[in-house]
Amino acid sequence: MATEYGQGYGLDSGSAFSAGAGERRHRLPAGLRAPFEGRSWREFGYVLLSLPVSILMFTYAVTMVSLGAGLLVTFLGIPVLAAALAGCRGLGALERARARGLLGLEVSAPEPLRMKRQGMMAWIGAVLKSGTSWRALLYAVLHLPWAVFSFAVAVSVWVCGWAMLTYPLWFWAFPMYAGQDGIQLYGDGRHGVYLDNAFEISVTALVGLSIVLVTPWIVRALTTVDRLLVHGLLGPSPLATRVVELESGRGVVVDTAAADLRRIERDLHDGAQARLVNLAMDLGLAKEKLREDPQAAARMVDEAHGEVKTALQELRDLARGIHPAVLTDRGLDAALSAVASRCTVPVQVDVDLTERPAPAIEGIAYFTVSELLQNISKHSRATWAAVEVWRAENRLMIQVVDNGVGGADASAGSGLAGLAGRLDAVDGILVVDSPPGGPTRVTAELPWRAEPAPR
Repeated sequence: MATEYGQGYGLDSGSAFSAGAGERRHRLPAGLRAPFEGRSWREFGYVLLSLPVSILMFTYAVTMVSLGAGLLVTFLGIPVLAAALAGCRGLGALERARARGLLGLEVSAPEPLRMKRQGMMAWIGAVLKSGTSWRALLYAVLHLPWAVFSFAVAVSVWVCGWAMLTYPLWFWAFPMYAGQDGIQLYGDGRHGVYLDNAFEISVTALVGLSIVLVTPWIVRALTTVDRLLVHGLLGPSPLATRVVELESGRGVVVDTAAADLRRIERDLHDGAQARLVNLAMDLGLAKEKLREDPQAAARMVDEAHGEVKTALQELRDLARGIHPAVLTDRGLDAALSAVASRCTVPVQVDVDLTERPAPAIEGIAYFTVSELLQNISKHSRATWAAVEVWRAENRLMIQVVDNGVGGADASAGSGLAGLAGRLDAVDGILVVDSPPGGPTRVTAELPWRAEPAPR
């Protein structure tokens, strides 16, 4: 993963200017600020350093790989080749640090070597099998021709621009006598400017100024290629990143499932199970009093009847929390309308779907809205809320809005954080927009997977 800080001229990452000072600096157009920005000089320094660094990397890589390939007929070839690749990995780490310091490019370190056992042979095998090692070798080879080209272009335009811009100064220091027969504009007989030289000096300086103003953008374009090379060849591979994401998502799913099972067990033990035990005891006592005191037995049966109703309601609520029957039978529209009817504030529900998503996605969408509406009931102090569900190409979109006090934050370790983790496990996204004072707008995205056709 790569990020870049200090985007745009004038946003120097190392600057200590306050926001007001930054605004004052931005009164000049970006094109006029560019030649004097710290970022421009850091990028130019990066290009200058790239040539000697790339020569070092290319020489090392070609020499060591050639040596290792030549020694493959002996037992030394494989270890030398592994050492060459390991050295390229180390040089790649230095290149990532150089890009971070001069280009402001943050590239995550690639995946480490995975060795099934300890020992030299296991290390050699891991280095040779690692795609990171071979990408680092490819970077060391490919970067030299690009470094030569970018060095030549950057230095040429930089020297040409500043030389032409300062042409009046060195024209004064090293006078030319071609115009001494003309009319002297100023200066003495030796150091001066004549009328027939003035046009030449002015045009040269203007052309030099144009080149100086354009040079930072040329260097920026050159370093863009360097950014792509560093990110593409020295960062983690997309496949490895995806594997890590899937492993993390699998862990979230397992933890969530375990937490749901514990919740269901706790609700059964503390709720319906306890009521049924009390109900059995009450019915036993009523049975004993049936002959001695029929009226007392009848009262106990009535109370037991009430307990049965309460236990049934708790079981319905528990079943609804696991997977509501209305969701299976009638889909999201009816299920979300049922959830909205139990919310403490009026909720408008609008579900615009021409077909049903896969049951797993449909269930996650239902529980997402249910959790958000519970948060509105408990914390928002809102007077109205709205739920919208629609499909946008290959994404199922959910948006829940309320006019409450706001201040919801998914990064504060609240229930929203758990909800975001559950969505992330299936490649979903949760975005919370809740400024203090409200309103709160929560948008969730889920991958669209169509419901499988019945067999």
